[in-house]
Amino acid sequence: MPASPPLLSFDYMRQRLGLLLLFGASMAASVALLAGRIYLTHQLTYVFLLWNLFLAVVPFGMSTMLSLAAGPVRRRVLLPATGVWLVFFPNAPYLITDFFHLYTWPAVPGWYDLVLILSFAWNGLMLGFCSLQEMQRLYARAFGRGGGWVFVVVALLLGSLGVYFGRFLRYNSWNVVSNPLALGQDLLERFLHPFAYPGTYGATLLLTALLLLGYLLVRQLGHAATEQR
Repeated sequence: MPASPPLLSFDYMRQRLGLLLLFGASMAASVALLAGRIYLTHQLTYVFLLWNLFLAVVPFGMSTMLSLAAGPVRRRVLLPATGVWLVFFPNAPYLITDFFHLYTWPAVPGWYDLVLILSFAWNGLMLGFCSLQEMQRLYARAFGRGGGWVFVVVALLLGSLGVYFGRFLRYNSWNVVSNPLALGQDLLERFLHPFAYPGTYGATLLLTALLLLGYLLVRQLGHAATEQR
């Protein structure tokens, strides 16, 4: 992931276009793998990956639109937009949990399904990291460099909690609106009685640490590539 140039600069626009083209090619490859599987098996076993990938694109699209907004994004716009972004952000890293669906199917080699799920998980993770980097840049402009990094840690922590709620408690992003009472009750229960839910805290903290390390590594690789150029 390359370093972040100034908003709306020519270099930024060129970089963004190149990123969109790469993501388009990568997601097209994932769709082609899924289409090949459907052709071979005449079954829609993994078609849900398309929906999961679409949901992973939503936070990326939101952060892109915020970054392309004319002029600096004001705090009174950034903060409520962040609330909506945080609702959808867990959908990006959520794709890595789709390995739970990896089984041995007679009509398809195991390695094919492994590559198929890996391609979708990779796209979701990279979409999430790129979107997070954009949001960090916006927060750094609004609240300083330290504020940007605080946002990263909080976003990854809440995102990991969202992944847990989505995978193991089967909540979706729209349940914030469609079923807020049940969602709020489950959240409150875990905050009031943390020792009663070690799995929630264990999975959330471990995933947060893993995602934070991955994000730092990708950012560092981007900075190294920029320095070489």
